[in-house]
Amino acid sequence: MTLTADLFWSFRSPYSYLAVGRYRALAASHDVTIRLRPVYPLAIRQPDFFERNHPNWLSYTMRDMIRVAQFHGIPFGPPRPDPIVQNVATRAIAAEQPYIYRLTRLGQAAARRGKGLGFAHEVGQLIWGGAVDWHLGDHLAGAARRAGLDLAELDVEAVDDAAALDNEIAGNQVALEIAGHWGVPTLVFEGEPFFGQDRIEMAKWRMEQKGLKPR
Repeated sequence: MTLTADLFWSFRSPYSYLAVGRYRALAASHDVTIRLRPVYPLAIRQPDFFERNHPNWLSYTMRDMIRVAQFHGIPFGPPRPDPIVQNVATRAIAAEQPYIYRLTRLGQAAARRGKGLGFAHEVGQLIWGGAVDWHLGDHLAGAARRAGLDLAELDVEAVDDAAALDNEIAGNQVALEIAGHWGVPTLVFEGEPFFGQDRIEMAKWRMEQKGLKPR
């Protein structure tokens, strides 16, 4: 019997990117369906989050995400541009956000089609894998195509059905909190949350206890 799990994920989260390829590989190699459930990042949900954090938070996070990528051999580079427009010096979040709403709605539209995991991985590789100007040209179209999707179709849906998509995205956040966490990446399997890119093997171990088998 195919197992199912939900992956709560953000396009702005480097750790989400560092996890999604490994979860995609797990879903390809084992009999489990992992459903992407995109959420808006903390910068949108709690705009003062970065201003309230300890001064060491950003420098440590940068160091850690780079070594995690190196450890796992995952291509990694600073996003150019950042999916969130933010003042680096003050950490203030800009009122106008031209990227993150589109990305998250596209992700939810992809999830509606059962292809959210692949879309998130392909787009994540653009944003966090070192691509320059990932938002221009045919970068996103190519990522969608590699995930078996049509970007033009997704973009139309992201505009025409924005309110419904945002309701679904808000529902994802509520479901994450009901499951017992608030951050991403979090995999929820049978009601149990596994937060972070360093809990993938533990999540797999739990699934194996419930009958997870190789394909």
